[in-house]
Amino acid sequence: MAIVFLKKKKIQQSLILIFILVIIITIIVIWKGFFKKETPSETSPSLPNVIPIPRPEIEIDYKIFKNPLLKELKPFHKIQPLEGKPGRENPFLPY
Repeated sequence: MAIVFLKKKKIQQSLILIFILVIIITIIVIWKGFFKKETPSETSPSLPNVIPIPRPEIEIDYKIFKNPLLKELKPFHKIQPLEGKPGRENPFLPY
């Protein structure tokens, strides 16, 4: 019975080649995705007739703070810190 090492060697070489190709493709995709510099443009060349919509101004109505219901609100009581040592020595033991 003859021992055939050539088949295993060819399979290993082809797998190494495929692995190197996958690594190269991954590096190219990451390079294009992260380090690609885009120039911002006001209007897109594919949509020349688009008119930008101006943003509306935001006005805050401060009259709500003069409402008598807000003046009747009371703050919560301050929670006192725990006294003593918190927790147990072995928290995994049943009670």
